[in-house]
Amino acid sequence: MTLEEIRGQENTMENAERVQSAGAALEELLVAAKKQDYLTVGVYESAKVMNVDPDSVAFCVLATDEEYEWDIALQIHFTLIQAFCFENDINVVRVNDIERLADLVGADETGEPKDAHCILVTSPSANPWKDPALDKLSLFCEESRSAYDWVPSVTLPER
Repeated sequence: MTLEEIRGQENTMENAERVQSAGAALEELLVAAKKQDYLTVGVYESAKVMNVDPDSVAFCVLATDEEYEWDIALQIHFTLIQAFCFENDINVVRVNDIERLADLVGADETGEPKDAHCILVTSPSANPWKDPALDKLSLFCEESRSAYDWVPSVTLPER
């Protein structure tokens, strides 16, 4: 085995650990934000918040799974949301486990699972909310962008 192959294996393991750590931080952030009532859940609801008060958005999560992978309307929404986030310096991650995300954010008033395709973590502009998990995710996103991964994927921890 060459030195390059060994370094490649080390980088792959380090990257997997980074993604798992980011997934744990994301779960922690979503649970804390839900308790503070700092979550906006749903594509249309998120678009409204971004339009009305973009400075209140601290983080964005886009989720999909195989069922929605070919939904052109959803992909267009994702592209527009990503562009808005990039323009406003909002970190974005993708998650491939929409059912797990829906469990984390809960149900709506009728008991139906919320549309977890887009989740915003918001914070009042007058009193910005600080959370260690948000800092971890911001660092993860910054490191990913330095490796030209503009919208990194995160894997949520298993339950």
